[in-house]
Amino acid sequence: MYPDTQLFIDGKWRPARLGGLLPVRNPATGATIGQVACAQTEDLDEALDATQRAFQQWRRVPAFQRYQILRRAATLLRERIDTIAPLLTMENGKTLTEARGEIASSADNIDWFAEEARRTYGRVVPARAEGVYQLVVKEPVGPVAAFTPWNFPINQTVKKIGPALAAGCSLIVKAPEETPAAVAELVRAFADAGLPPGTLNLVYGVPSEISAYLIPNPIIRKISFTGSTTVGKELAAMAGRHMKRATMELGGHAPVLIFDDADIELAARTMVASKFRNAGQVCISPTRFLVQDGVFDRFLQLYSDGAKALRVGNGLEDGMQMGALANSRRTQAMEALVGDAASQGARLTAGGHRIGAKGEFFEPTVLADVPTQARIMNEEPFGPVAIINRFNTLDDGIREANRLPFALASYAWTCSQRTAHALGAGIEAGMLTINHVGLGLPEVPFGGVKDSGYGSEGGIEALDAYTNSKLISQFNL
Repeated sequence: MYPDTQLFIDGKWRPARLGGLLPVRNPATGATIGQVACAQTEDLDEALDATQRAFQQWRRVPAFQRYQILRRAATLLRERIDTIAPLLTMENGKTLTEARGEIASSADNIDWFAEEARRTYGRVVPARAEGVYQLVVKEPVGPVAAFTPWNFPINQTVKKIGPALAAGCSLIVKAPEETPAAVAELVRAFADAGLPPGTLNLVYGVPSEISAYLIPNPIIRKISFTGSTTVGKELAAMAGRHMKRATMELGGHAPVLIFDDADIELAARTMVASKFRNAGQVCISPTRFLVQDGVFDRFLQLYSDGAKALRVGNGLEDGMQMGALANSRRTQAMEALVGDAASQGARLTAGGHRIGAKGEFFEPTVLADVPTQARIMNEEPFGPVAIINRFNTLDDGIREANRLPFALASYAWTCSQRTAHALGAGIEAGMLTINHVGLGLPEVPFGGVKDSGYGSEGGIEALDAYTNSKLISQFNL
């Protein structure tokens, strides 16, 4: 059974004060399966008051106790995986296997940040005069407003809750209305782990209204947003006007460079699985495949065959390898982007069409020889469509990889160390993984540059955005 979802404010689950509700739909069936509370100003004011009061308490909780609470939350999340995963599949469309994987990796992220809570070190700076001690200490930045997306609702929320709580910050999470129940269960795990009331608050509602109300509020001192570049720029500008620190994890259009000397079978097999994970609705999804002339035809055949072999259907059914797209907007976008590319001469070598009349299913799609001016070459598709074009020299490949303003993830396959080193120096992106998929682990940085945002939501760098460095210089009289 899919539950109706309430707000969580000051340690209590409750409906919106004015009774507002929004429908939740299952993208695999099109049916309305539940409702989610829609917060208004009255609810946000209560959340702000709660997070301000809780911050003064939570910031004084010793790091070891914060560690213990986060570890308990991770344990509870793992214990409840069989209950939470079907909810995530019903509201998001991804397969049950992918839902379980997201929850398990999210628990790993919580564990990582729990450990980092105990390692928020400062330093002693050698003084220029005798009797002077210069200390740099790390303090929590303050209450946080976090805005999370629907594609990985648990994982992306954890990447904000984890470092915020580890650093000693309280927060308000504005979670996605399309996938509310999974995030609610994540928050429940933290509450049941012993998190003090008000430290973590959960709201849903009209995104533009909530962000416009929370970001300028003087109680909020830090913003974290994951979503589109267009919206991210608006929120970053708003945060800048009010001198709020911000972490922005925005859109991507990841290039994949396949060189003549690569292991083509391994590259094709690995990249098919990576591309069509979560139906391609992944910010780091490999999208623009740039294949060197000598192996282009072979790679295209292997990749297209792999895409055609994927089983697509309701994520709750056994054996499905790709589920439904999360909403009708994505299905319509895929039809428009594929149609535009085909009209400009692109070759369709796999898929390209909606599946059936019920649910938001779209075939795993491969487009070859796509003109640079086609929309899909310049707009993030955020769906199950791969572009495969050819290149000649290393410089040609790097030039095309760097052409767009998006610079989040990038991939490459080569057996040449010289080529790998050149890619490491030449590719403009926040992340580059060569000969495997090595992104998104708790211990490594996660973030982009250029129009893909700034800041990190992984590794030791993630906690930096949630702390202030304070200098304490003392002369002993």
